[in-house]
Amino acid sequence: MIIAAGLLLRGSLPQYDGEATLPGLIAPVISERDALGSVTLKGGNRVDLAMAMGYVHAQERFFEMDLMRRQAAGELAELFGINAISHDRKIRLLRLRTRATAVLQQLPSDQTQLLDAYRMGVNRGLQALAVRPFPYLLTRTHPVPWRNEDSILVILAMFLTLNEENFSRELALSSMRAVLPKPVYEFLTSPAGNWDAPLIDEPVQLPRLPSAMDINLQTMKEPTPQSDFFMTEQSPGSNSFAVSGKLSGGAAIVANDMHLKLRVPNTWFRLRLIYPDAASDRIHDVTGISLPGVPSIVVGSNRHIAWSFTNSHGDFSDWVRISINEDNRMQYRNSKGWQPIQTFNETIRIKNAPDEQLMISETEWGPLIKQDYDQTPLALAWTALHPEAINLKLLELEQITTAEQAANLARQFGIPVQNFIAGDRDGNISWTLAGRIPDRFSDYDPQASADWSLPGTGWRGWLDYDLYPLLHNPSSGRLWSANSRTVSGEQLKRIGNGGYDLGARATQIRHRLFAHDQFSIADLQAIQLDDHAILLTRWYELLLETIGSIDAGEMWLHPIKAALADWTGEASIDSAAYHLAHAFRYEVIDTILNGFMSPIRQSDAGFQSPRLSQTEWIVWQLLEQQPRHLLPSPHRNWNDLLFHCLQTVTSRMNKDGRVTIQKWGTVNAAQIKHPVSRQLPDWIARWLDMANDPLPGDHNMPRVQSPNFGASQRSVIAPGQEEQSYFDMPGGQSGHPLSPYYGSGHANWVRGKPTPLLPGIVERQLKLLPIN
Repeated sequence: MIIAAGLLLRGSLPQYDGEATLPGLIAPVISERDALGSVTLKGGNRVDLAMAMGYVHAQERFFEMDLMRRQAAGELAELFGINAISHDRKIRLLRLRTRATAVLQQLPSDQTQLLDAYRMGVNRGLQALAVRPFPYLLTRTHPVPWRNEDSILVILAMFLTLNEENFSRELALSSMRAVLPKPVYEFLTSPAGNWDAPLIDEPVQLPRLPSAMDINLQTMKEPTPQSDFFMTEQSPGSNSFAVSGKLSGGAAIVANDMHLKLRVPNTWFRLRLIYPDAASDRIHDVTGISLPGVPSIVVGSNRHIAWSFTNSHGDFSDWVRISINEDNRMQYRNSKGWQPIQTFNETIRIKNAPDEQLMISETEWGPLIKQDYDQTPLALAWTALHPEAINLKLLELEQITTAEQAANLARQFGIPVQNFIAGDRDGNISWTLAGRIPDRFSDYDPQASADWSLPGTGWRGWLDYDLYPLLHNPSSGRLWSANSRTVSGEQLKRIGNGGYDLGARATQIRHRLFAHDQFSIADLQAIQLDDHAILLTRWYELLLETIGSIDAGEMWLHPIKAALADWTGEASIDSAAYHLAHAFRYEVIDTILNGFMSPIRQSDAGFQSPRLSQTEWIVWQLLEQQPRHLLPSPHRNWNDLLFHCLQTVTSRMNKDGRVTIQKWGTVNAAQIKHPVSRQLPDWIARWLDMANDPLPGDHNMPRVQSPNFGASQRSVIAPGQEEQSYFDMPGGQSGHPLSPYYGSGHANWVRGKPTPLLPGIVERQLKLLPIN
């Protein structure tokens, strides 16, 4: 049995050497791999390379590509059965496969041609495997051929990853607004705070503390303990920053680390493309990462420019309150009167179970999928539901030569709206937003659900590209982006607030960038790996004060004091003090937030607090001013609350009657797993998953790291100096456990050891040939 299983596994290995035919190629394409499995494709034109990309992606990663298209289409139950049905029911309401087909119909012919070539390469690469990829053997299923709309679905999967959190966030904000007094709501949803580090700044009026007339938490029912804040603070994001030539002595330097859920293999695939220009004697040499499922380089360099992305966390979705005709429940009201609700029937196929039928209702603004706090039906308006918001213009970056040109092009990208930073070999740097932004009327608050049948409410189209924020060669010679608020005033109103990050990472990066006047590639890498606990230092000091107010004879304090002695001011793997301060911070924040959420949970016990960007600023306002009416019951005073939080934290760390405070690296150990390993016995799962390495870093510092969330890549690139640039990623290049490239490069990512950006010495070569 073991021998047979091994033979089956070997049969699904990619072909790395020799020759293979690829029908549809105009000319041969050479596929080279180095020791890490980084692929270099050399061909005569970009269409041939798109086909070769499809071939290589399918051989190494078809199962992961399949998961992404199924995630967006709501088709996971076909692979995983009833366990995936809740996901499919939720996502199928968006009808993204149908919308992906609509996207194809409006793409220009050159982009469609690339998708055609990519699809042909994917299906040929899959067919060329002697045995289907091993996850299909484990799930007893078969792969379905790739279609052009599947590449659009992969893009839509990234929209979901980066935008979906805001759907539930705005629903929760609506519930808060309905129950809490206005001053309380405004205080909790402050759009700015003392950790902000915007690129374009204007004075911001911060809300005052609510008065006792607004709310008195001492008179509220004791809140049910809930731990919301940890979950909302970790959100898809990224760091990106750049310095211009006047600070580097030559080319600009661009750093990027994109933060996502981590898995095996990695989300990204290392790739280099070399091909001649169709209209000149130039050779395009593009190195970076691709997203299997799409024929483009996502982040990288073309010898002239380097570019990077971070999630913008602007507001690109709204909930529309729908008025239903009581005399005809299949009608809703728009600005012109009653209109028919459109209905669609979707069939959800479930492995080893009967199909399910799902009826979907839609309005002109989007599908009806939720209800507001007062049971009013809600339709989702979201940029990704509009075909014109998606395209493949990102591909055109491969042939751009200046940072300014790159920023102008980026605004036209059909991707989830991202902060975009580019630098060129002449030392120029630029920042803007990439992706389509809705143009809203100014007469309503997009953070709240609204009736779009009313005048001056809703979207009136797309924001004009000329109104996008743009910085080119700022006088400081520095740019930074880390998912926090980047702009102010009218520009912030245009972009909206989709749940910005606190800003601690951006502030720390900005501080490091202004600490010196000259930078090298190594200097920017050092910023990426910075795990200094600037934000948590204040909490550590508060923890010491809290302990100092307790009778020193308390025996349970002894291990706490011993643990706090190893504080280094860093999120280092050997620090128990960091672990304790980290846990104390979350407990205090949750305790305070639960007090404010108590009025809402009295009517909705399952209410979960949304992402509140400035929670850190909010909580410290209270800890410093100690207003009694904002002290959650049943605490007698603010010191009592802190003492209670310390006791709660230490009781969780109690083992065999003793407080045992683990080192941070024990708590923050890697859990980077293969998608199917959770369904397998432990002895097999351990073979598929990466090791449980202790990891330095945390969320509110440049080195973002938790067990299964963090930097999905780290790159620092000086265009024109790619030989000195570097790129690391976790989880490895190949999706096949018998491949020499399974987990390749992961160890360097764990240690923060830079791996060269450009592929190394060629170790394997495959020649892809036209059929004739």
